[in-house]
Amino acid sequence: MPTQYAAAGRIEADELPSPSALLRAFREPDDPNRHRHRVLAAGRALVECHERRRNALQAAHAPDAPSGRVAQCLQLVDDLDAHRTELVGHIDNWVAGNVEHRAGASLHTETLGAVIDRMAAKWVAAQHALGMSAPVGPPHPLQLDDDAQLQWSRLAELADGYKDLITDVIEHRRRLPVW
Repeated sequence: MPTQYAAAGRIEADELPSPSALLRAFREPDDPNRHRHRVLAAGRALVECHERRRNALQAAHAPDAPSGRVAQCLQLVDDLDAHRTELVGHIDNWVAGNVEHRAGASLHTETLGAVIDRMAAKWVAAQHALGMSAPVGPPHPLQLDDDAQLQWSRLAELADGYKDLITDVIEHRRRLPVW
């Protein structure tokens, strides 16, 4: 079944989500498209896993954290990583069933699920860097500190790479690994 590049607006269940739709799903827990598309739903769930993972690691590294609390936090990180693996698998299963691949196309090095997981992790890092740089309110773009600028630049690079990847897949120049 051929897939299309999802344009702005409503996303159909058999389309590869655009970078803007994916970032919207990351940002807006109640995005209506997220409920209509398995990839967007899994992407949002990955953001939630990375957020909880970050919080657990911070708690484990607190100077006054007792050893029992550290052990609980590290167990939670392990559980979240296992859940992330499942979510990546859901995305990759969707790709296997919905994306047509040309046999001679170059094989990408990562699955789409792995790419979206990296984007979700960078989204969380960028959000926290932005929050640390402006504790009183929304920052003016020129008020971003170096870490926030770096995190947002890296997220933008990942989003550009995602767009290039799905464009290449749709145009049959590249194929995604499926298991």
